[in-house]
Amino acid sequence: MKYVKLGNTGIEVSRLCFGGLVIGPLQSDFSAEKGAEVIAKALELGVNFIDTAELYGTYPHIREAIAKTGIKPVIATKSYAYTAQGARESVEKARREMDIDVIDIFLMHEQESRLTLKGHREALEYYINAKEKGIIKAVGVSTHNVEVVDACAEMTEIDVIHPLVNITGIGIGDGTIDDMLRAVKKAYNRGKGIYSMKPLGGGNLLGRYDECMRFVLNIPYIHSIAVGMQSTDEVIMNVCVFNGQDVPHEIKEKLRRFPRKLHIDFWCEGCGRCVERCRQNALKVEDGKAVADAEKCVVCGYCGSVCPVFAIKIC
Repeated sequence: MKYVKLGNTGIEVSRLCFGGLVIGPLQSDFSAEKGAEVIAKALELGVNFIDTAELYGTYPHIREAIAKTGIKPVIATKSYAYTAQGARESVEKARREMDIDVIDIFLMHEQESRLTLKGHREALEYYINAKEKGIIKAVGVSTHNVEVVDACAEMTEIDVIHPLVNITGIGIGDGTIDDMLRAVKKAYNRGKGIYSMKPLGGGNLLGRYDECMRFVLNIPYIHSIAVGMQSTDEVIMNVCVFNGQDVPHEIKEKLRRFPRKLHIDFWCEGCGRCVERCRQNALKVEDGKAVADAEKCVVCGYCGSVCPVFAIKIC
């Protein structure tokens, strides 16, 4: 496994980051024990970096994996808190539920614009103060938007940026993949730690796995890449790819046969664009949300490409 310094933070991380969303209640809903098995495999194979969030509900899974392996990874977590009190509660919850004293990286979750950054300033000040006290090592933001990366590149108080980067730009809220890469390069050149998310577009680009991974791995101004993994087979495959090794044939075959399903996140706005895009008539809007008919859905991912709020995933 290759390791790099995350910008100017001094924190050394593996090029492959374990994306903790998919094992939690928002998607696969694994028990802490089952989720810990997947994380433990990654830790044992040299992945030393985990991305999670308060929203993901995976703190117990991470705590269990650390206890199981005796390996303490670099952990990045996030919160939507916008007040000092909310930020304090989020930090203490993370420390308590993962049973760790110091949080390596704490991010303001899913920032949308300069205006959002301004609205979360009170929380940011709390994180900066916590960093000065040694409770947090690095402070940052996660975002799907180019504007936020651009803004944070110029903010000396921001250490780490977690942007959405994939070959098609699916999920970017305010521009193209070229726009995002321009902003990411700017932030990288200013010493920000950059670890990207959604290289497979929330599963919508799974059919182009090899191409997608080559794309992100060849970007010289991204330190680490968070990949969601929900099985030990996926861990082995991704570790092999990141290490430049051949993926065992039996692992490829097992994953090729793995049953995938369409997942619609709770923030779906029921706009109906996915319904219009679906050629299988497998989607409809009920009670203001999109709903998939599993018997008709062929898990092609075409619907995800038109969702304006990136609420459609394949897992």
